[in-house]
Amino acid sequence: MSLRKLILIRHGETDGQSSIRYYGATDVDLSDAGRVQMRRAGVALRNHAIDLWVASSLQRSWKGAQLVSGGQKVLLEASFREIDFGHWEGKTAEEIKASDPVRYEDWQAGAEGFEYPNGELREAFRARVAEGLVRLGASGARSAACVLHKGVIREIVRTLTGSAPDRARPALGEILEVTCTPSGEWLLGSRGSNPAGLEAA
Repeated sequence: MSLRKLILIRHGETDGQSSIRYYGATDVDLSDAGRVQMRRAGVALRNHAIDLWVASSLQRSWKGAQLVSGGQKVLLEASFREIDFGHWEGKTAEEIKASDPVRYEDWQAGAEGFEYPNGELREAFRARVAEGLVRLGASGARSAACVLHKGVIREIVRTLTGSAPDRARPALGEILEVTCTPSGEWLLGSRGSNPAGLEAA
């Protein structure tokens, strides 16, 4: 695999308020605040040499990639869609806890065998993200920037480095960077794209 640097950008805020609601398979668009987040991420990456831009087939991802990249050609990778949360799609954590308290506690505790109700099986999600990562590795690019979803980014980082970021990360618009050392070890670094007070604004 020629890939040596992978820049992972979480898409910005959406019309459906992805900051507080769980949207996986639902194809919500970026909000005005989300577009600001994406443009700021683009400024932060302006001096980076990037061979390939990648997004999922969901519009919050590929529209975000268009903004971050400044209009560069973006490769769509359907395997990098977010997991389907099933019956929890579009709900806040408080709404999930109120309507499904037992399963909510299992989710928060990281219980073995937990699955989203009527959603995509986590094993299937991991398998398809892995397939997308293999295709990305075979692209010939040495550096790639991907505007993706929280769960997908966490799974890519976990696959490459052996451990996922803290549970709250990446935030909307946050940039995570993983780099491959000469020995083949992948290391995680990060760079935030949001100025203080953006969410409040």
